Amino acid sequence: MKSVLQIHPSDNVWVALQDLKEGQVVEYNGSSITLKNDIQAKHKLATRDFKVSEEVWMYGLKVGEVTADIQKGELIHTGNLRHAVSGYEVNDDAGQYQWTPPNVDKWKNRQFMGFHRENGRVGTANYWLVIPLVFCENRNVSVLEKAFKDVFGAGKENFYTNYLSNLCASHEAGQSLNGNGADVLEEVALPKYHNYFKNISGVRFLQHQMGCGGTREDAATLTGLLAGYIAHPNVAGATILSLGCQNVQEEMMVAEVEKRIPNTNKPYYFFEQQRYDSTEQMLLDAIRQTFDGMAEANKQDRQPAGLDQLILGVECGGSDGFSGISANPLVGKVSDRLVGLNGSVILSEFPELSGVEQSLINRCVDKTVATKFKELIYAYERSAEAVGSGFDSNPSAGNIKDGLITDAIKSAGAALKGGHSPVQDVLDYPEMVSKKGLTLLCSPGNDVESTTAMAGSGANLILFTTGLGTPTGNPVTPVIKISSNTHIYNKLRDFIDFNAGEIITGTKDSEILADELLEMIIATASGEYTPKAVALEQNDFIPWKRGVSL
Repeated sequence: MKSVLQIHPSDNVWVALQDLKEGQVVEYNGSSITLKNDIQAKHKLATRDFKVSEEVWMYGLKVGEVTADIQKGELIHTGNLRHAVSGYEVNDDAGQYQWTPPNVDKWKNRQFMGFHRENGRVGTANYWLVIPLVFCENRNVSVLEKAFKDVFGAGKENFYTNYLSNLCASHEAGQSLNGNGADVLEEVALPKYHNYFKNISGVRFLQHQMGCGGTREDAATLTGLLAGYIAHPNVAGATILSLGCQNVQEEMMVAEVEKRIPNTNKPYYFFEQQRYDSTEQMLLDAIRQTFDGMAEANKQDRQPAGLDQLILGVECGGSDGFSGISANPLVGKVSDRLVGLNGSVILSEFPELSGVEQSLINRCVDKTVATKFKELIYAYERSAEAVGSGFDSNPSAGNIKDGLITDAIKSAGAALKGGHSPVQDVLDYPEMVSKKGLTLLCSPGNDVESTTAMAGSGANLILFTTGLGTPTGNPVTPVIKISSNTHIYNKLRDFIDFNAGEIITGTKDSEILADELLEMIIATASGEYTPKAVALEQNDFIPWKRGVSL
């Protein structure tokens, strides 16, 4: 295994691939450097002397400016480097980008088994949704969730309840309950009607804190987002709870659903509490109609579909200094393979595209697409600056501790998830994907807000890379979790599906791993593999209020 890496020939820093000691001599491509400090794996060291205000480059991009003199072989950290990026502009030659797709001959006749919808889209799952139009209905959503889980649940959710009951019984008897509680799992009985609807992937219950009391813009974007979930190819139908007096009204929702799936026959039922004489009667009606809708949806089963029907969202969270070297470029290879197969890819997280704007503008298929991207990301950053923040505030404490010391460094690695294909379209939140190829979606870098947004825009499967470990999932879109390093993969196997760390150790080629990851995607889309986030019911859902969220 190599000790250091220079990512791009024009870079003036090296990345430590393992822990290095002060005085150690490290070599790369015939050059050698004596280290001035201990340098932990994932962090960066200077390949030459730097003076204040000089530029630091990684991934072939400007990622920072020096704030204190740095010696060759010295650790680069937040005390001697600040976030800085190059400017960007839409040029007259927009649309001239040339790209050679990877060879995808062996995948051209591959199919997955999905749920075909009337508008031609294909789902990788078949969920029923229960949605509140306003936070006032969250309690009623919880009541319905308990009822449906008690009858149809898989039993796993009762594991912790049983464990706590055993603790109470042991305490009452003056005894101590030994072990880690794993033995209690064997005592969890499946509900009588578990798997009653064999073709229903599950019932998903969404909650949020919006729908009233905010701006009209917030109400409009929430309506569009929820409509995107109802229209989603992974959703068979929906139950919608309304108070009645909130900003998000039924007619608004119907209009947004129709915009996404015109003249649809997909069932979605409204229950307005202020029209009922009692909450009990509303909930009983909701249960009955939901059950009837599920029974009808259960008649649909999986049928073959081409890989061009996959809409892949790509996300990174809990990133580390290896994310942009292993997991993110690996996902980029899969993204390019899927685009080569006429599929679709969504790259979001605009605060994590800081510094790569020009390269993405240069990849846009025409000036209109490039201009929309420029205007959206520029406005987003200005709104952050208006409240005393900025994209430079995006990296978390964990990011910084593990080597992502500026947002530009983080962004340069994060953007690699989108591969190298042309940018076919740019969407503002919460618009729906309508074109094949790579689409940029305006969303925050916040993991759950971003995955929520991509699912709302139509992603029927999400690849999520992580270096530090994050259990994030989504209610309707299966999320495959990919680790950037082998250590975190081995440590957190309960919620990580795939190990890209073999790229760092050199034990497996990235092309082979990309093929293996694409196979996992096909298996997941067909219902043959259940990602860990799905098994754990990690159903994270946070709508984005269009204030400052990074």
